[in-house]
Amino acid sequence: MRVLFVTHSFPRHAGDTAGAFVHRLAVALGHIGVTVEVLAPSAPKLPAIETIEGITVRRFRYAPGQWETLAYAGTMAEQVQTSLRGKAALAGLLAGGTLAVRRSLSAFAPDVIHAHWWFPSGLMVLGAMPRQPLVTTMHGSDVRLAAKSSWAPALFRRVIQRSAAVTTVSAFLAGRATAMEPGLAAAIEPMPVNIDLFSPAGVRAQSQFLFVGRLNAQKGIRLLLDAMASARESSTLDVVGEGPDEPALRAHANALGLAARVRWHGALPQHMLVPLYRAATALVMPSEDEGLGLVAVEAQLCETPVIAFNSGGLPDVIDHGNTGTLVPSGDTAALATAMDDAIINPARGAALGKSGRVAALARFAPTAVAARYKAIYERVRNAY
Repeated sequence: MRVLFVTHSFPRHAGDTAGAFVHRLAVALGHIGVTVEVLAPSAPKLPAIETIEGITVRRFRYAPGQWETLAYAGTMAEQVQTSLRGKAALAGLLAGGTLAVRRSLSAFAPDVIHAHWWFPSGLMVLGAMPRQPLVTTMHGSDVRLAAKSSWAPALFRRVIQRSAAVTTVSAFLAGRATAMEPGLAAAIEPMPVNIDLFSPAGVRAQSQFLFVGRLNAQKGIRLLLDAMASARESSTLDVVGEGPDEPALRAHANALGLAARVRWHGALPQHMLVPLYRAATALVMPSEDEGLGLVAVEAQLCETPVIAFNSGGLPDVIDHGNTGTLVPSGDTAALATAMDDAIINPARGAALGKSGRVAALARFAPTAVAARYKAIYERVRNAY
């Protein structure tokens, strides 16, 4: 079986975190007899075609070189909203992507097309008018776009109605999608996590917390800083990630008197995250409306306790009191209390970490995820 992945986010090199879960699924599918080719946008200094761990990646041009910045960095929405150049680049992305899909349909001749994110990938596939069945997976940002935009719902419904199968990575996203398209039967099928890379080892710190994610309002790091200000003074925080709010967040941390307790690492490749997970007292995820939260799964695989808001897809990952700790969304006092509890009771944290790893392996191991997606591909191919 041959499957064409269409995505706007995919690793640019070995170890890159951009779309790493899409690449991981492609590799796992290859191990069970599915040939995957990936179509993704170009970006500065990226080759037009390359092979990453056995997966062929073709990248299409969509704008002058210096304008090809919409993909991979998680800033597409910001660029499009704030600049005419971003809007022009998006138009080029949709047009160039549609033409690239048509070329791939002819050259690669897939049995199934798998669009990761209905926007922009699903729209690009739709424009190419393929005869092959389309599987569309929604990861979170695309569902938020459809829910908040005035123009997106109609396009969302077109992609969903054209799809032979629709999957989401959490029950939360399935519910949001069904609210916009009643009658939609979305399968809940999360993406895989690297179970070989993320594993427990070493000695855990007593009061060292970790945040991994985009530095923006949706990821909630400002609320985490507020919680840090009222948590035990012995606690420290490692912040991994980058984003538009970084200058304001650094200033906020300084204003709260946290300058000496917060370490800003910037974005890190996955292999450099592992020692931070292994050392952390707990990973803290103060996200609102998180699509799923694969960062929480990575932490669980390292037997790191997870403290998170009871929001979005995080309850899919964290069984409160059994595989992690959930607190009311937006409640910084409860967040600080949970962090203090993690310091006071390391034995309980260790038990949560061990249970979290067992649960994560059962649901997010690449072989298990790939088998479920292969079954979906076979079903839609046979029905077409």
